[in-house]
Amino acid sequence: MTRDELKQYVESHFGGKLTPLDTGRFDPMFEVQPGDLVEVARGLRDDGELMFDFLCNLGAVDTKERLEVVYSVASTSKNLRIDFKVILPYDKAEIESVQEIWPAADWHEREVWELYGIDVKNHDNLKQFLLPDDWDQGHPMRKDWDAPDFVRMGEE
Repeated sequence: MTRDELKQYVESHFGGKLTPLDTGRFDPMFEVQPGDLVEVARGLRDDGELMFDFLCNLGAVDTKERLEVVYSVASTSKNLRIDFKVILPYDKAEIESVQEIWPAADWHEREVWELYGIDVKNHDNLKQFLLPDDWDQGHPMRKDWDAPDFVRMGEE
């Protein structure tokens, strides 16, 4: 399946729950609404033509206007790959866990929770593992984060 065929297949089989974006440089990129995340993830994994069985990466982005959680998934048997993201507001940023669908999401979801403050609902082990246990200075990957001993470098 070519990149364009993959994009068309996903668009036609996911009933508008995956909105194509023109930002995917190599692999098709889509947007998913937060409420559709688990259903879409399960569908991508279970669809016989796609079989996205591998979560390559899951990370967050602070755009200064909103938070985004970006998922990269691949099919090891079909040699396919796509990316999709969920766009969240700064206040009350939350997503459902996809750990049940892709077990590798465990640590990735903990990271976006700990460093960005994105609440991951239904995650079975949401606890800190990167920052000190007594950390109380906020979420250091957010662009508005500031701490008393933090020196911000200029952005180029």
